[in-house]
Amino acid sequence: MVGHFSAGDVLGWTEKVFSNRTLYTLIPSDHGKVIRADSTASASTYYRDIRIDLNKTPCLNWSWNVDHALEGLDETTKAGDDFAARIYVVFSGGIAFWKTRALNYVWSGQKPIGTSWPNAFTKNSINIVVQSGQKRTKEWVQESRNVRDDFLKLMGEDMKIADGVAIMTDTDNSKGAATAYFGDIYFSKSC
Repeated sequence: MVGHFSAGDVLGWTEKVFSNRTLYTLIPSDHGKVIRADSTASASTYYRDIRIDLNKTPCLNWSWNVDHALEGLDETTKAGDDFAARIYVVFSGGIAFWKTRALNYVWSGQKPIGTSWPNAFTKNSINIVVQSGQKRTKEWVQESRNVRDDFLKLMGEDMKIADGVAIMTDTDNSKGAATAYFGDIYFSKSC
């Protein structure tokens, strides 16, 4: 269990602000306790450093809900690199911090599900679309991804350990606004 939000547990979770502050709040909802993320021209992550053995539990599981997807952005550019919801899996470079890499599962405004591309700010992070557009907004969507397989396919390396997870709702580049909700986050043996 990485984020046991339904139990009100946010132990180990901290915030990192990049450009203004996205507000991350533990709230009650019809889905149980969840993290609500409110972004207005802001970008900050809510993250947890936690070592995950991908040999034993390669599958990342989470649920999320967005009020609306951000549309009209070219998400492959720095000016359009905003998403109503993202979840990162981070692989530390250790003392060689510049070698830190990430898989970034996103709710895109328009890119087709399954699309992937390098992040506009760093080639060490790959964006992967798992939801897109307005079709499933305002509903809880359960997701499951085999992180180890995704890393091998997209970065060409068999990673056995992940070092952290982050959630993010950001609108700093587009100067827009977005609200998202994140349910429990955990890794499992199968997807």
